[in-house]
Amino acid sequence: MTDHEFNARADAMLARIEAALEACDIDFDFETKPGGVLELEFDNGSKIIINRHSAAREIWVAAKSGGYHFRPEGDTWRGTRDGEELLAAIARCMSEQSGERVTLS
Repeated sequence: MTDHEFNARADAMLARIEAALEACDIDFDFETKPGGVLELEFDNGSKIIINRHSAAREIWVAAKSGGYHFRPEGDTWRGTRDGEELLAAIARCMSEQSGERVTLS
């Protein structure tokens, strides 16, 4: 996969994440920052950072519970450690940090 192909796939996934966040009905703020970064902030002050990491060709998620790396596999993005799907991992981290049940699709 070329850098251009990776960036296109990562940008499409980040746009999908952003759309899922906009449809989420819990109370939190998020901001899209330059360079493929999404920053989520919860009422308790905790944050989740999601970013494209071009050098590793991964999307990274930083949350209170740890750091997670995801690579494209077919039509989805899977965790490099356990194979967890990216949107499921973000929803899990959001649930942990907000104290509310979160489902993203």
